[in-house]
Amino acid sequence: MNIGVLKEAKEETRVAVTPDVVDALKKIGASVLIEKGAGEGSYFSDEDYKKAGASIQSRADILKKSDLVVSIHLADGASLSKIKKGAFYLGMFQPAVNPQVIKKLSSGKVTVLSLDAIARITRAQSMDVLSSQATVAGYKAVLIASTHLTRFFPMLTTAAGTITPASVLIIGAGVAGLQAIASSRRLGAVVDVFDTRPEVKEQVQSLGAKFVEVEGATHSAAAGGYAVEQTEEYKKRQQEAIEKFAAKADVIITTALIPGRKAPIIITKKIVDRMKAGSVVVDLASPNGGNCEYTQHGKVVLTKNGVSVVGHQNLAGSLPSDASRMFAKNILNYLKLLVKEKKINLDLNDEIISSTTITHDGEIRHKLTLDALGGSKQEGKKPAAKKKA
Repeated sequence: MNIGVLKEAKEETRVAVTPDVVDALKKIGASVLIEKGAGEGSYFSDEDYKKAGASIQSRADILKKSDLVVSIHLADGASLSKIKKGAFYLGMFQPAVNPQVIKKLSSGKVTVLSLDAIARITRAQSMDVLSSQATVAGYKAVLIASTHLTRFFPMLTTAAGTITPASVLIIGAGVAGLQAIASSRRLGAVVDVFDTRPEVKEQVQSLGAKFVEVEGATHSAAAGGYAVEQTEEYKKRQQEAIEKFAAKADVIITTALIPGRKAPIIITKKIVDRMKAGSVVVDLASPNGGNCEYTQHGKVVLTKNGVSVVGHQNLAGSLPSDASRMFAKNILNYLKLLVKEKKINLDLNDEIISSTTITHDGEIRHKLTLDALGGSKQEGKKPAAKKKA
């Protein structure tokens, strides 16, 4: 079984597989093919991969030979068209955001496996790329905020007087939010946190932050641990509460995302306009439209009242070595489940495999992708519960 690893587009510094997991991949029966220069952005040389036991090849050869192709993001159209029929394609592809590309891959009988659609269950945590990369983003968001903020994070007692600690408001206590809380607290800030899920209250408090509750949030077991769209009545109450806390905040970090949808606007222009001059908003939802009305993806906007609004480009990619190592471990753990007796065993009765299988046997199986295509189901025979390749 050949596993081929593609080099990402030039704006992406990470790589899907790092040298430290090559030996483990070989142990499950894989020959690892790495595109020339794939690890350069993460500071892994071709020589590092060779020493680990991988083979350095051209993109054309990888696409021709690989039974399973791996990349972080969807490759360019020309490359995707050359993935061989019946092959598997694994990565973090945002299928509901790229439905037409997914449809083409399905038509080419490529089985698309997207780890950002993985079921949020305990057994899947070691494979959850959203969580591992959000850990990086949450940490880096605080560092970025500290560089833009016009004052210290911690309380300082000096001969020149006492400096009070910065006040940080974090919207969303998922993985990115929790890491942002921990990093803010390490730097000495006072932290308040909003989240629609009351079950995260204990986690927030255990990190030394205050959990601000807004009653009336909608929950859904079907969301699998992800946030869901809230009612207009709840949003109004949430806005009123956030306005109160935002007025005294030195830093706001937003992390609210809903799978397959544009990020909800939580920090309005009205809220930002009431913030103190010199304060900062770091919007982690920027790639999906942003949680702040002022956000411009990939840019830092300075508002008229002196607030810096940071729309990050790729925070995980700003720490490429560790982000890549974490991503590669997610890939390895997933493949340990997927590969049995040195062959790919697509067990669709397994909740993890089923949730990540976006296309198979010429059918699109992912509901959010089908919805994005207008609900046009590709009907046909139901895929068998298991398939070996």
